[in-house]
Amino acid sequence: MSNLKVKIYADGADLEAMKRMDSENLVSGFTTNPTLMARNGIKDYLSFAKQVLNEISDKSISFEVFSDDLDDMYRQALILRDLGENVWVKIPITNTHSTYTYDLIHKLSNEGVKINATALFTKNHIDNVYSALNKEIESIISIFAGRIANAGIDPEITMKYASDITSNHPKVETLWASAREVFNIMQAERCNTDIITLPFKLIDAYKKEVGKDLDEFSLETVKMFYDDAKASGYSL
Repeated sequence: MSNLKVKIYADGADLEAMKRMDSENLVSGFTTNPTLMARNGIKDYLSFAKQVLNEISDKSISFEVFSDDLDDMYRQALILRDLGENVWVKIPITNTHSTYTYDLIHKLSNEGVKINATALFTKNHIDNVYSALNKEIESIISIFAGRIANAGIDPEITMKYASDITSNHPKVETLWASAREVFNIMQAERCNTDIITLPFKLIDAYKKEVGKDLDEFSLETVKMFYDDAKASGYSL
């Protein structure tokens, strides 16, 4: 990973996995969201955030507001901001009623909150968030490249666009979100994306499989099919 230009952030809500990634210095930062936290059985949002920050104090960590009301998003953002200097506050670009949060992002950014603007999909989203941000405050523009690809659209075009318009302001970083496979790292790298978030399993796959001889990989795959069929007791 040390040869990469793009920074790797771990995306998840498993505290033990986060601690492992941190202690092994595998990643440069972390992201999470309410969905990941709920899937991991976390009941107390604030308590979990404090636990994480008690363990990891020197890497960027993004926590997301979860209110659907913009005024309450602002209140939650300040609570999260005050948890630590290494906290970036994730603000989705819209609530569930399609009310855009550009003004909220502008207000928070100008108050010195490190924003991670999340759930961006289009060039229009990027333009509006970029315009809203205070370029002197550290911030992240998170573009859901994996979901763009799921829609049958090449995400590299959008990611390159984001890299180009932010290139003159190094405190505004672009992020490849919703990664689906290890090759997304190489795609993010060639798009000059600053950060890519990966689930823990893809980080482990990168360590284990990148650069592997493909004949060896083929043989491992065939052995897996054989062993699984044998263990199942299948017969024809």
